Amino acid sequence: MITKNNTKFLLFVGATAMLSSLQIGCKEETKTAEKTVTNTTILKAPDGFSIEEIGKDLGAVRHLTVANNGDIYANRSVLKDGKAIVVLKDANNDGSIDTEENFADLPGTGIVATTDYLYASSNSAVYRYAFNDQQELIDTDDPEKIVDGLIDMGADNAKPFTLDNDNNLYVTIGSWNDACRDNETQKGLIPCPILENAGGIWKFKANVLDQTFEDGKRYATGIKNAVGIRWNHETNSLFATDHGRGGLHNFYPELFTKKQDGELPAETLYEIKENDNAGWPSTYYDPIKNKRMLAPEYGGDGEKEGNIEAIAPLMAFPAHLGPNDLLFYTGTMFPEKYKNGAFIAFHNQSPEQKIGFLVAFVPFKDGKPSGKWEIFLDNFAGYDLKNPEGGTLLHRPCGLAQGPDGALYVCDDFGGSIFRITY
Repeated sequence: MITKNNTKFLLFVGATAMLSSLQIGCKEETKTAEKTVTNTTILKAPDGFSIEEIGKDLGAVRHLTVANNGDIYANRSVLKDGKAIVVLKDANNDGSIDTEENFADLPGTGIVATTDYLYASSNSAVYRYAFNDQQELIDTDDPEKIVDGLIDMGADNAKPFTLDNDNNLYVTIGSWNDACRDNETQKGLIPCPILENAGGIWKFKANVLDQTFEDGKRYATGIKNAVGIRWNHETNSLFATDHGRGGLHNFYPELFTKKQDGELPAETLYEIKENDNAGWPSTYYDPIKNKRMLAPEYGGDGEKEGNIEAIAPLMAFPAHLGPNDLLFYTGTMFPEKYKNGAFIAFHNQSPEQKIGFLVAFVPFKDGKPSGKWEIFLDNFAGYDLKNPEGGTLLHRPCGLAQGPDGALYVCDDFGGSIFRITY
């Protein structure tokens, strides 16, 4: 029997069920807030990435590093207002740069922030500044000298460096001569005397002061000029990008056409073990044949293969792109495909392929490249490289760094900008 009270109860239950159904329906229709992507620069990036120019007119900023507190340091190859290093700070953590400070008297390229020190290089030395507990520099006027007396002949004289987990310091000492060529005979010198103190990577102690060149050890040889150098903490090994030689057509027009001069040799990426030889100056790597070839100064003709025991590159890139920095991405901000992969800043252009002034990405798996390289950031030049008439060069990417939050930073030593890329 349905009573008045039963009717009220049934109406209550029905209303409650209807309300619950409406609430469930509302929850199902709730949408996730759309991701905001912003890019007010001329640079081009894959979908989903935002780009911001956080520093302008900073001078010839070559390499950069981001401290654990978010402060951004960049080293200049040419002094600006009498100073080499610039630091950008976001004092109130609102994402915008609030202050710019400058210090250091010697221009250079390399710069790396660790927990305790800021390391930087001039063209002949590496030195360091101590941090306090808040990762602020204690004294910017009197850095400690780690090593001095590294050869500087004025050309390809940058001293980029990296550190491993055991207080070892690896420093590039590039060759100032394209192919260890005798100026009179135009023949390659055997043995090449440059390899005694350049054309390779040298190893020093990062925690020992006042070392000289003689205190170091040649870690690897046959590397013409590895401006990109980075310790990979996943593989616990050294990686470097090498600038290939030039002048094949200029010196040997009977052997190499102008077109071949634009195609050869490859720019290369290596994983480097102690005592490795990458083949310079008697060989070069041909990216078309995918073979190591004998250099013309040493009897090569473009067809003879180099027969020395030299390591093979992990990857070969188009000639003359100028790889100037290398970074392994370890953050979590970017999509999973970028995890532990390599970003490379290319400072120049390929005259044959009409590409350049870009940041490339190389996917990695298990410590090795796992696919083809791709362009990640493009249009630093500011004009179409395939139709360059009337174009004015604006930027040349040179240095790479990763922030504590996983953002990627790129500095440009031509336009003097620093860009921040987020996802």
